Amino acid sequence: MNGRARGKLGQGGWIALLVLFCILFMLPLFYMADLSFRSQNDIYNPRLILLAGKTLKNYVTAIRQNPTLLNNLISSLVISSVSTVAVVLFSSMAVFGFSRKHVYGKIFMYNMILSTLMVPISALVIPITQINSNLNLLNNYFGLILPYIALNIPYAVTILQGFMQGIPKELEEAAIIDGCSTARLYSKIYMPLLKPGIVVVAIWTFLTCWNEFFLALCTMTKATTKTLPLIAQQYKGVYNSQPGILFAILTLITIPMIIFYIVVQKQFVKGITSGAVKG
Repeated sequence: MNGRARGKLGQGGWIALLVLFCILFMLPLFYMADLSFRSQNDIYNPRLILLAGKTLKNYVTAIRQNPTLLNNLISSLVISSVSTVAVVLFSSMAVFGFSRKHVYGKIFMYNMILSTLMVPISALVIPITQINSNLNLLNNYFGLILPYIALNIPYAVTILQGFMQGIPKELEEAAIIDGCSTARLYSKIYMPLLKPGIVVVAIWTFLTCWNEFFLALCTMTKATTKTLPLIAQQYKGVYNSQPGILFAILTLITIPMIIFYIVVQKQFVKGITSGAVKG
């Protein structure tokens, strides 16, 4: 066997291994979708049922029992989108100041921001809920947007700092000699060069805000302001267990995220590999 044949055989082995891992990771999603199309009699069957006994009754019932589902979708989209844009803007400005400007106490501020990564969100739910209550932000988009911004900025700063260190300072020096102001330096030079990192931060922040549950559960209590992950919670419990409808709701929540990731996966992988190369 020559080297070319061995290379193709090795490549085929890696492809087979990746396909196997893909199937293993996607199996829970397939199983969730399969359960969402089952009748009540088949819902507790542990095996996958690919064709027989399929019904759309769970989806029809879920939509019929939740007339505010469109409002919940809009709530999730608005909160996640606004939080993502704000996190990208504020974190990129912070990294620009930490890396390129002589700010008094910037090392202390940077370390304080990074230290917040050690605080779990579950420890902050009660204090944030009390603050929202005092500020009349319960059942208000900003009751989630503002905490989401604060909680995601440390991660965003950590990611963008690595990308910023890979940008040569000579570009800034040349731009300043040409008369470039600080605002134009940030918007016209650094923001385009930070694009791979910004894509990673935007995708991660959007997915995190979309899937967040505990803080949203305490902040959004009205049916019209709830986010999508809260809708599934009402179908799980000792006295109200409807697994078919529950998995239908979970599938509806997951579909937008799958579509979103398929659309941006190339940019996401490109951003991660670019950050790895830049160190």
